[in-house]
Amino acid sequence: MTTSAWPARLSEGTDPVITLRPLAYGDVDAWRSARQRNAAWLAPWDATAPPGSSARVSSFRSLVRRLKRQARQGMTYPFALEVDGRFAGQVTVNNIVRGSAQFASVGYWLDQEFAGRGVMPRAVAMVIDHCFTVAGLHRVEIAIRPENSNSLRVVEKLGLHEVGFAPRFLHIDGDWRDHRIYAVTVEEVPGGMLARLGGGRPDRAGG
Repeated sequence: MTTSAWPARLSEGTDPVITLRPLAYGDVDAWRSARQRNAAWLAPWDATAPPGSSARVSSFRSLVRRLKRQARQGMTYPFALEVDGRFAGQVTVNNIVRGSAQFASVGYWLDQEFAGRGVMPRAVAMVIDHCFTVAGLHRVEIAIRPENSNSLRVVEKLGLHEVGFAPRFLHIDGDWRDHRIYAVTVEEVPGGMLARLGGGRPDRAGG
């Protein structure tokens, strides 16, 4: 991990303003409220712990503590997503691999209240640009359940190529689920992912 890659704060746009910054303990009330209001909306796509796994998270505080530890180790970048200053979801860079790979995967969820406004494609584009230009990664991958039409629209808008199909790839909503795999390399977006999407370049600040 480059020293400037994390912690990071990214902001872009005017209508709406999208901000990505480190998930924090202080997000607990907004995070719980969003998760409760969107329980049915998110449940079919939420990662779950398989039977016998030690990866279960007992509280929001333990979740943030685990993500902070992994971020210090350069394994993840856990972004909270804000829309016009309001907590709206998360975009998380996971499974960061250095060495000869320089690879990571990206996952995300959005409060249904903010759906249909083009928020998530812009947010994911901002994060991918951060991964390529600041973190020095070469390839970013997104795995999506074939039934998740909303998430599929995100990668379609971003122009990511489908590179494979992974049977029973991740434990989602209580069982092992098939996923379609999409990926992009830095060579494919020389001008940046956000610019390809049609936005500007995000303002960046460490913190």
